[in-house]
Amino acid sequence: QVQVVESGGGLVQAGGSLRLSCATSISITTIVAMGWHRQAPGKQRELVALITSAGTTNYADSVKGRFTISRDNAKNTVYLQMNSLKPEDTAVYYCNTYGVHQYWGQGTQVTVSS
Repeated sequence: QVQVVESGGGLVQAGGSLRLSCATSISITTIVAMGWHRQAPGKQRELVALITSAGTTNYADSVKGRFTISRDNAKNTVYLQMNSLKPEDTAVYYCNTYGVHQYWGQGTQVTVSS
């Protein structure tokens, strides 16, 4: 069982920044890709950003230019830098792994006040 643990959420004013971290219990170089998703109340979970083992990144249109996903292989950690936050970014943010099996973290709450 792979452990996935998110951290870094919190309350921030619109226009502010947060950096989320996602730590895994195995080497992320062995993971095909890792992603950040979010789920707002009453809405479906959506993919926000993804990074492959080769370093290729992909973003939802709603966050392009504001969010950056990155990885630190030495720390087995993936980050999501979120800038210019908007109230509509408020959600629980989840990290997951892609591969033969998918593993999910417990989520971290991000609240953006107007």
